[in-house]
Parts: sequence; structure tokens; C-alpha cells
Amino acid sequence: MKKENLEGIQQLLATPKRVVITAHRNPDGDAVGSSLGLAQYLISQGHNVHVVLPNEYPDFLKWLPGQELVSFYETETEIAQQYLKVADVIFTLDFNHRSRVGDAMTKELTDTNAVMIMIDHHEQPDAYAKYMYSDTSMSSTCEMAYHFIDKLGDTDQITPEIANCLYTGIMTDTGSFRYRSTTALTHAVVAELIRKGAQNTSIHENIYDTNSLSRLKLQSIALSHLKVFKEYGTAYTYLSQKDLNSCDYRKGDTEGFVNIGLSIQGIRFAAIFIENEQEQIVKISLRSKGDFSVNQVARTYFDGGGHKNAAGGRSTDSLQETLAEFENLLPELENELCV
Repeated sequence: MKKENLEGIQQLLATPKRVVITAHRNPDGDAVGSSLGLAQYLISQGHNVHVVLPNEYPDFLKWLPGQELVSFYETETEIAQQYLKVADVIFTLDFNHRSRVGDAMTKELTDTNAVMIMIDHHEQPDAYAKYMYSDTSMSSTCEMAYHFIDKLGDTDQITPEIANCLYTGIMTDTGSFRYRSTTALTHAVVAELIRKGAQNTSIHENIYDTNSLSRLKLQSIALSHLKVFKEYGTAYTYLSQKDLNSCDYRKGDTEGFVNIGLSIQGIRFAAIFIENEQEQIVKISLRSKGDFSVNQVARTYFDGGGHKNAAGGRSTDSLQETLAEFENLLPELENELCV
């Protein structure tokens, strides 16, 4: 973080403020963990803090401490709007463009008079915030939240509850510490969080060992749809709305399914396409190994973005049309995929 940004934030937070923390639509472990962890830290510093998220997150994250601080814009619109309206400061976490909160909330973040502070690790951030802490080398926004607290000289204020939140986001955004974004510094931060009370074994169990039978059945359908293109080092799968309905789909049930293809020997580019009839889109998740940038693919072809090795996008075409478009795209990417 630039020195002038840090000094400005320190001055801003020197007296109690009405603070709102928000993150991207369909919040994941990093978005929720960083929001709740930062919220509890700011409360300890005397600020009035509310977390306003665009919509619900999966049940496997609802054990995290600080749930009582959260309002969902989609279902609690009036109270969420009120918190945003009176906020002195708005922290935007884990997204690089205001549109990532969804159409409904974007206007709120555009029209606000609050001072905006971005903490984010995605590529090509928009310059919408007065203070920006943007670092694409970081494993996660939760790791950045730890460094943010450290830069303010307050790591002694990290409670076991805050540590559990931040550990969760780092663990989930690094694929349990196996992605390339995991560095020696990441492990140093994780070690410090454990010293401060993060229950690493319990966190892993709460996130990964809570499968329902219907989720496992949905995973088997995704496996049955798996298609492999060895000549392009690529694999993809898909789930139709019918597939989701047949397994009593709940938010978060498809978490990690995109990695099925990437686990195959010789595959360095994987995708999953999930039909959403209500929103009339196909949601796309992309993953890669090595130097192949799925962020560039998402930005160029699927109205999305993210990181070099993990990105997402969407299509307004039908599921079958989207799959055909993806397959037709592979020859164009052959030179990059077959390096």
C-alpha cells in the first residue's frame, strides 16, 4: 500500500465512523472471510460497522463468527440501502470493479458520498476508490486484510474470531495452499493466524467435510458430462438447470467442481458451465495451470475476469451455444495451450 494511502486511511479512521463493508456478488470464502474479519477488527477500534453483501453465500460459510453483522441487499434491500446511505466509509473487498456487486447495488456504490477504500488482489482494478490497496501478487483478500491490520500497527487486536475468518479466506482462495499464489509470506501469515487462535483443522472440516448426498450426486453428474480435449490440454464439464433441479441444488453445491478437469494428467485448462434459467445466463468458471491466463480468456470472450489461473465469466447464449462457442475457441488458443 502506498504511504500516502496508509496515512490517509489512518487519519480517516482516527475517530469513530459509520462503516459499511461489502464484497462481490455470490460471495466466496475469501469475500466473506475478509468482510467479517475486517468488520470485527474495526468494531474493536470503536467504529460502527455493518457488512452489506449483494446476496447470500453458501451454508458452509455460515459458521464464521460475525454473522449478525451481515445484511443481504437482495433480500433486505431497505435496511441495506439505509446502511449504505449513512455510511462515512465503505470498504470494498475482493473485487476490482463496482459492477461485481450486481446491477442493483452498483448505483448505490456509484452515487455514495462515503469515502471508499478498496482492498483487492484481482488484475486490472478500476480506479473508483479514494484509497486503493491493490496487489495482484497476494494469495487472497484475506491475506491483504491481515497486512492491512499489520500496517495499522494492530495485529495484537486480532482475536481468534478474526483469525478464523482470515484463515478461511486464505485457505479457500489458495485451494488449501496449493495454488501458485501461495507464497512463503502466505504461510508466514497463516502461521501467525494459527498462533492467534485460528482453528485450522476445524476450519477445514467446516468447509470441506460437510457434503450433502445431493451435492455428491450433482458431482457425479458433472463427472458424467466431462469432456476432454487432450490435443489442447483442456477439459470441461457442464450442469444444466435440469441437472441442478434434480439434485435439489443449493448455493455453494458446485464449489470446486471446475477443478475436476484440472486434476487430469496433462490438462492445464479447465472450465465448468452452469445454466441459470432465472438469470438467463450461463455462469462460467475457468481454471488453469502454468502461464496460461484464464483471466484473459474470461475478459476477451466471456464478459468476466479474475486472476491468471482462476477466473469467471458469463454468457447470455443458451448452454449448448455456449459450449459450442468454447469448443470453437480452442483452436484459437492452441499456441498458448500447447506451449
